[in-house]
Amino acid sequence: MDSRSVRTPRLLLKPVTWRDTEDMVRLKADGGAFGRMLGGVRSRQQAELEMADDIAFWACHRVGIFTIHEQGRFVGMTGIHDRPDGRGFALRFALFPWASGRGIAREAASAALNFAHDAGINKVIAVAAESNVASRTILGGIGMRVEETFERDGQTMLVYESVWPKP
Repeated sequence: MDSRSVRTPRLLLKPVTWRDTEDMVRLKADGGAFGRMLGGVRSRQQAELEMADDIAFWACHRVGIFTIHEQGRFVGMTGIHDRPDGRGFALRFALFPWASGRGIAREAASAALNFAHDAGINKVIAVAAESNVASRTILGGIGMRVEETFERDGQTMLVYESVWPKP
């Protein structure tokens, strides 16, 4: 197991590698998993380009995107990336729809957020549509707080923030 891997009571989070390409391509092509993400569903080529960015991000920042495994089965991803809109290092998470509704996203996102803070990332944001109650519930449940809003494509977006150490 990679020293950057994180084990929770029921999950294993592993830094994304090229060995995860097929799983990540399937996840990012799934509308139920990635339809609400910034940029939406990805083609294979887009997913592969993001994999290269994610792997490089780990090398530069000592944090990044994790794959999520439950009982050895790939169920999704979570972790930190640099938002393309310039808002900073952000937490993201996505699960296959069949894995949703059991607290996996909350458990994994919490572990990824703690990993980032432990690695010295003092401020982490997350962005969710005001209408995305599931994501908002997870973000609030792991201690992130709404700090600002903005409009994107006619939707109100909420910017959550986690700062460590607490002010």
